[in-house]
Amino acid sequence: MLRRVKELSLRARLLLVSAAGLTLGLAAGGVLLVTVLGYAQMRSVHSEAMTTARGVAALVDQGSLPNPIPVPPGVQVQVIDENNAVRAVSATADRLVPLLYQRELAGLADGDSRRIPGERIGYQGEARVVQITAGPPTAPLRVLVAQSTDQVTQSVRVLRITLLIGFPLLIILLALGLWRALGAALRPVDALRSGAEEITGGTRAGRLPVPDGRDEIHRLAVTLNDMLHRLDSARARQRAFVADAAHELRSPLTNMRTELEVAQHLPDDTDWPELAEDLLADVQRLSRLVDDLLLLARSDEGVITTRLEEIDLAQFVGEAAERYPDVVFDDPGTPLPALAEPDTLARVITNLLDNAERHKRSRVGVRVFDVGAALVVEVADDGPGIPEADRERVFQRFTRLDDARARDAGGSGLGLAIVRELVRRHRGSVTLGDAHPGLRVVVRLPK
Repeated sequence: MLRRVKELSLRARLLLVSAAGLTLGLAAGGVLLVTVLGYAQMRSVHSEAMTTARGVAALVDQGSLPNPIPVPPGVQVQVIDENNAVRAVSATADRLVPLLYQRELAGLADGDSRRIPGERIGYQGEARVVQITAGPPTAPLRVLVAQSTDQVTQSVRVLRITLLIGFPLLIILLALGLWRALGAALRPVDALRSGAEEITGGTRAGRLPVPDGRDEIHRLAVTLNDMLHRLDSARARQRAFVADAAHELRSPLTNMRTELEVAQHLPDDTDWPELAEDLLADVQRLSRLVDDLLLLARSDEGVITTRLEEIDLAQFVGEAAERYPDVVFDDPGTPLPALAEPDTLARVITNLLDNAERHKRSRVGVRVFDVGAALVVEVADDGPGIPEADRERVFQRFTRLDDARARDAGGSGLGLAIVRELVRRHRGSVTLGDAHPGLRVVVRLPK
């Protein structure tokens, strides 16, 4: 059963749940209404009978009780003594047999009532008999007043039948109205579904229709459109990345193929070690490019994990700078402890120094210093620099500037992108500035 319900449409399930809740609510309300109405009418019958009994008791106390006793129509009254003998009656009451049997009178207190079959006293259905004591204490009399409850029973029965007939009709009408209301409420959802099908089929642009209302569906459509925009941007970046990667890989492969094809036609006295050295340079360039692409791909997938260790940043950067003859390292003279992952930080320093070496005119300077909340690594060269308008763009992958990032300089356009990614994983930042002349790269690492 539950499986069949799950197979229904959302509109049908909402209608089913709403109709079930409505049915339960109306049923509970109907039962409560019938119960309260029956109780209220029975209390009314009891109150009327008590009013009549008190009036007769007052006549008994005054010693002016007529016989027959005047009472409203449909009411029977008897006055009996302590031996259950009938002393006075109304016009329609039995003059010999009390309204209540002796066992029914036993334990019946003043003001209490007892239900008896109406056929016993000529009524249809049931009757309610109330009892009240009157007269002197030495010779007390009991006033019994009987009143039919058939009218009350009939009215409750009519109400019950009316509710049994009316409630299903009301539920059907409400279900029809609810079906239309749910259809109108879910129409924007259906529009979103149709839009998604058209986007999947390629028949429309990658945007879903946004409803006019400011409700949850409107916010859902806006969120989905934002997601589609991010997915489109990611696909565009991926296509550009693949295209750029293919282009970059093709360059060294083309060089290697050309050199090998030329080598096939060279004489036997060719300088093969020199040719192998040229091929090895292209292979190394190709290997570095593949490593960079692999690192960025793993970074995009969140695979890279950073295991921080405590190092002396000044000593670490100084040892890296010693491998470059033209790099001048400004030793701070004191240890600068930092938490970093040595391999990735070495990749950052190496990329920055390689980049500075490629574009310097005469010198490259490196220094490390403490600014309180962070440690700073600064790499400066006296090359052409980067215009301020392009300083954010150069962190994008495969970005080169015409005057500063030529392919013949050996760069692939991935160095700064890798630097920013690895520094970000150290919860740091990297910015570019002027070195007057040249470019200054500033890396900030938290302590």
